[in-house]
Amino acid sequence: PGCLLLQFLSYLAACDRLLKQGYEEGQVEEAMEMFQYSEKKAAEFLHLLTQFNDMGFQQKEIKEVLLLCGNQREKALEELVMK
Repeated sequence: PGCLLLQFLSYLAACDRLLKQGYEEGQVEEAMEMFQYSEKKAAEFLHLLTQFNDMGFQQKEIKEVLLLCGNQREKALEELVMK
């Protein structure tokens, strides 16, 4: 049980750090789940999601492309432009 508690506390701390960067709670939770609770990958995803969203792309399309491209910015941008 102690191990699960540590994992949960680690997850909460990671979410808190991402929330402090200005991301929305729902997006943070979704990103953490999508990347099996890897804070680094979730942070990359959220950063790119925000960037592409600011460029005018649709959030649903951005999420799909980022997952397919493994958070590779250039490849994802290429895919989004071609859609």
